[in-house]
Parts: sequence; C-alpha cells; structure tokens
Amino acid sequence: MRIGCRRAKRKGAASRMRRRVGRPAKPVLSREAIARAALALIDDAGAEGFSMAALAERLGVRPSSLYNHVSGKDDILAAVREIVSDAIDASMFAVLPWDEALVRWAHGYRDAFAAHPPAISLLATLPITGALRTLRMYEEVVGGLRRGGWPEAMVIPVMVAVESFILGSALDLVAPPDMFDAGPLAAQVPVFAATVRARDDAATASGRPPADLSFEVGLAAIVEGLRRTLAAMG
Repeated sequence: MRIGCRRAKRKGAASRMRRRVGRPAKPVLSREAIARAALALIDDAGAEGFSMAALAERLGVRPSSLYNHVSGKDDILAAVREIVSDAIDASMFAVLPWDEALVRWAHGYRDAFAAHPPAISLLATLPITGALRTLRMYEEVVGGLRRGGWPEAMVIPVMVAVESFILGSALDLVAPPDMFDAGPLAAQVPVFAATVRARDDAATASGRPPADLSFEVGLAAIVEGLRRTLAAMG
C-alpha cells in the first residue's frame, strides 16, 4: 500500500514538473501580446467586432485578466497603433530633403495601414496618448519638416494633410477592383464609363493596381503644392 502511495506521489510530482517546464496551462499575457491579439481580432472581425469580451475569448482568458496589463480599451488601441506604426519607416527624414522623405514616408505609411484596413476607423479618431513608439515616429517626421524650413505652426497641418490622403489611399488599395464599374448603367454615363476603362487599361499596361496610379497622382500633386506653398512663404 505504501509503495503504491509513493508511486502515485512520484507520478504527481513528475506531472507537475512537466507542467512547469513545458507549455503554461494558461496563455502568458502582456500589453504587447494583448495588442497583437487585438489587431488580429480587428483584422478578422472588423472594428465593430472588437470588444474586451471578444478579445478575452480569443486569448482564452477572462476579461478581468486583461486589466492586469492594460487600463482599458483605449490603452489596447494605443498599443495596436504602436504595432502598426512599427512598420512605418521615418528615418529618411534625418538624411533626405523634406519632400523626398515625405514621399517615401507616405508609401510606407499606406502599406502599413493597407495591411490592417479595419483598424483605420478605430485609430484615425483616437488620441495618440499612450502610443510612445508612434510619437517617436512623428518626432522624426516633424523634425525633418522643421529642418526643411517649414514654420513651426505649419508642420502639423502639413503632416495631417498628407496623412489624411494616405489613409484614404490605404482604403482605396483594398477596395473591390470593380468599385467604379457602372455595370448596366454604363450607357447612361458614357464619359464616366470610358474614363474608367482607360484607367483600367493604363493600370494593366503598367502592371500595377489602379489604386497605385491614383496614389501616385495624388501624392505628386500634394507634394508639389507643398513645395510651392513653402517657396511662397519666402
């Protein structure tokens, strides 16, 4: 009887040891892990599908467990913003003229948000408080604009003007390819239908999606307009 008890104790101890050195019984949470799960949830379920309860279910924990690592929904979204911003390179503002750097930054910014389009509506209107890595990215951008000669009071308006265009372009990049197809109504809007076909033909010839053509045209116009605005300021 004693031998059987000792064997059972040894088996129990071995089982506990395996649990300690193997995979944890519960997921290991951190602010970063929660944010990455939140971004995946937003990608899968959209902005309307994001909630603390849905996030906790995805992580396999109780909602109350999340609050040991984050203060709430806005804190999670601030961390999500940081993850998206990590893909946006702004280092070129330290070495390139402001206008060249702005073009490169715009391309990277669009690509980063095009990878997570449902996040745009959540992050575009959320205060940037708590997103330190994003703030550091902006610090590089505004520093480059200031060194390029932009007056201090104009730096944020310039950046936001470009940023607004970028976010719209990110949505355009993931829009359905037949967004402007008039279908059976084409005969009633012949000029419009013809220009859509011409745009599609040009995109096919270039080997790029139509959204790229729109982005390049718009970005070039914005940057050229900004150059002229700065020059006029003397």
